[in-house]
Amino acid sequence: MASPPLALFVGMPGLELSPDEIAFFRETNPFGLFLFKRNLDNPEQIKRLCAQFREAVGREDAPVYIDQEGGRVQRLDNGNWPLFRSLGSFGALARKDLDLARHALSLSSLAMGTMMAELGIGSGTTPVVDLARKGTHDVIGQRALGDDPELVTTLGRVVIEAMLEVDSMPIMKHIPGYGRVTVDPHFDCPVVDAPIEDMRETDFRPFVALKHASPWAMVAHLIFTRLDPERPASVSPIVCDFIRSDLGYDGVIVTDCLTMEALKGTWPERVRAALDAGYDIALHSQGDLVASEAAARAARPLGAKSLDRIARAQSRLGNKRVEVKELHAEVEKIFTDAGLA
Repeated sequence: MASPPLALFVGMPGLELSPDEIAFFRETNPFGLFLFKRNLDNPEQIKRLCAQFREAVGREDAPVYIDQEGGRVQRLDNGNWPLFRSLGSFGALARKDLDLARHALSLSSLAMGTMMAELGIGSGTTPVVDLARKGTHDVIGQRALGDDPELVTTLGRVVIEAMLEVDSMPIMKHIPGYGRVTVDPHFDCPVVDAPIEDMRETDFRPFVALKHASPWAMVAHLIFTRLDPERPASVSPIVCDFIRSDLGYDGVIVTDCLTMEALKGTWPERVRAALDAGYDIALHSQGDLVASEAAARAARPLGAKSLDRIARAQSRLGNKRVEVKELHAEVEKIFTDAGLA
């Protein structure tokens, strides 16, 4: 029986896999490939790249994921595809007309999910269900649906259900919540000192409410001093246990990219720390082949519990397809008619 894949997503630098990269994937078998704008040129190229990776690891269902939330975080934005509105814009529409916003967000999510599925991409790592309040760093900003936990939950559920329908894995992020951050975790480590009971009433609420809805979640890089004053959530066994036991989330948990400056240590040390903390999968999406090889040496095969979570998540995917341009145009008309163009 073949060994399970490594509990690792890696990236790569170009538009196609080199012979050395193919050999690396074949030998190490990382669970998935995470792509950025540098890897995405046109539909046929993307389909070839996804097929190359899956052939190399010998798994037809090997995941290829990107960041495709809409707004400023969408990697498919070079003119070959429609541009999608930010989640924050749907939050603004919801404050005028909640039912209309839910309808528009469902259409947009169905279109975006179909677009990715047709390219061979399995997830846009969305929705963001962090709360964006006054004072929250712009790293979240319009990526978030709003500052009201109930509204964020309602709209987050719309994205999750629509993505599942069209074979696109929803990943709610960034558990247990970036809403209190005042620095950008790409460059520094946010520290949140709020009481846990306060967090339960605010930032944690969407994640708890959606814990059975979203098969995957992405864990944040920030320190919650009331839980673990020493380690960021993404490398903290205390926070991992809190998410599992207290918040009750039993889906797949993948880290945010471990090369962000919120974390300390070498990149391989961060991979090992995240997996030691108890998270299912480490995301190491930056770097060249040498960096990916080092990450792979620090990783380990997926465990039985993680494999079960992944299988349960996969079983929830549908195979519906929609007309992408038609639905996108309908969404744009909704915003124009609402005076939010």
